[in-house]
Amino acid sequence: MDNYTSKDLAKTAFQALENKKGFDIKVIEIDKVSTIADYFVIADGSNPSQVEAMVDEVQMQLHKQYDVEPKRIEGARNCGWILMDYGDIVVHVFSSQDRLFYDLERVWRDGVTVDTVDWKEQ
Repeated sequence: MDNYTSKDLAKTAFQALENKKGFDIKVIEIDKVSTIADYFVIADGSNPSQVEAMVDEVQMQLHKQYDVEPKRIEGARNCGWILMDYGDIVVHVFSSQDRLFYDLERVWRDGVTVDTVDWKEQ
């Protein structure tokens, strides 16, 4: 049995994105409005190198701390949106322009935006 929750995974993904200076990181709890996942973690980066570093950091931290791998990754490293599906959580890393265009926060507004103030690493 796993000794972690989907919230633990979301928190670790959030912190990994913070470590790489992701912009406007949001965690949306969607388990009450969809069966896709429990949480979406959304962030954007200012350039393709930062987006790639953010994706790599999320993968590394989730593997290191919980020995989990993404079920799939959608989007090429040089595209404006990379989706990392971990089953219980889905991490979306955007270019700033594509994040504005797709506006997932609006699409998933029926979900609950998680207060992540206490999630920031000290």
